[in-house]
Order: sequence, then structure tokens, then C-alpha cells
Amino acid sequence: MKISEKLELISKVSRELQSRFSYTEIDTFLKEYAIDAPTNWEGSNSKRLYSKAALRGVKNDVLKEIANELGIENPTRLQAYSAPPKNWKGASQFRLFISHISKDKTKATRLKECLDSYSISGFVAHEDIHPTLEWQAEIERALFTMDALVAIHTPGFSKSIWTQQEIGFALGRGAKVISLRMGEDPTGFISKQQAIPRQNRTAEQISSEIDKLLGEDELTSKRLHEAKKAGGLLEANLEEEVPF
Repeated sequence: MKISEKLELISKVSRELQSRFSYTEIDTFLKEYAIDAPTNWEGSNSKRLYSKAALRGVKNDVLKEIANELGIENPTRLQAYSAPPKNWKGASQFRLFISHISKDKTKATRLKECLDSYSISGFVAHEDIHPTLEWQAEIERALFTMDALVAIHTPGFSKSIWTQQEIGFALGRGAKVISLRMGEDPTGFISKQQAIPRQNRTAEQISSEIDKLLGEDELTSKRLHEAKKAGGLLEANLEEEVPF
């Protein structure tokens, strides 16, 4: 393996570890490969850089084995996750992953129902995973193929390993993340971003604001416009189709 290829593979592995695991879980995972945590770590609060520091100097065969387990060097696995979950297959709507804790699945489902009128298809794990499908694989497919993520910060959200990993995955992909504050403030990397307050508003009103935020953000505006146009919610832009 060339040095440049090894550095690129380390970067890919580090990004994958960042999106999947907490610091403690990264240490546990790498320990299985006899890789110790970086000593005297004083870097930034970045799991990606932390992982890169730990992987520095690792043997090529070990690095390849780690990459293979994470699916980085396995095209079949990556191809499997490039396909959307069952409820998004064949849909032209904007794909919005709705991150929530299990006890508040009714809130997530209600939000999903209201967003549908804006050509926004929400993914609610507790409602959209069919009994015959492996639940974790479907969640990963949704995370790989989503256009954005909205996090419902109800009490207990920040203590859930699953919701924190979902947010980390979205940030690692560079996807748009919207926080909805419903009894708990956002924590970690997204705490610096302004959250949508509940303020006793209905799900319909919250959905309207989410639609507006997605429509104004450069990461999501084009995709949302395409979804609405495909769904017949927008007329063709005549200024683009007819010469001045």
C-alpha cells in the first residue's frame, strides 16, 4: 500500500469511527485490534482527529482488517447501504430522518404526518421498519440516504446512545441537522446551533417552520425544491425555461 493510499484509508476509517461511536466505544473497538488510545491527547474535541491519532503507525494488514469490518473496503456492503430503506424506495419526496427516543415515538410520528404535505417524507424508526427487516440495517440505510435530520430533544434524548450516534452520523456526512427543543436543550456539537423552540405550537406549525428552514439552507433548498416540483407542489419556473 502506498503511503498516500494508507493516509486516505486512515481518513476514511476515522470518519467512520466518528459517525458510529462515542470516544469510549472507539477505544473499546480499537483495543480489540491491540491499538491503544492516543497518549497525552490534547487535540480538539473531534472523534475523527482522535481516531487518526490512534491509528498513526498501525500496520497495513491491521488497517485493512478494520476497514473491512467497518464496510469501507467491502463494496457489497457499501452498495447495500446506498439503497434507501423500504419506505423511501421509489419516492421522490425529501428524505428527513427523525431522530427520537422510543418513549416519544408518537411525537415523531405526528411530526412525520404533518411534514408529508410539504413533500417531506420522514423516517421514524419505530414506525417505518417492517417486522421482517433487520432494524439496525434499515436505520443505517436511512442515515446513508437521508437529505437531512431533525432531532426531537425531549427529556432523555441526550442520554440515548442511539440518538447521539444518529446525530454524529449526520454531522460526519455533512448533512443538515435541525434541533427541535421539547424539554431538553441540544448538547455536544449541535448545541452551538439555534434550536427550534416548541412554545406550545402544534405539529403543523412546527412542520411549517422546518419546511422554511430546509428551503432557506443551501444544503437542502435545491433538493427540497426538486421534491416539491416532482410532487406537484410547485409550478415550473418560467424564468428558467423561457428566454428573457
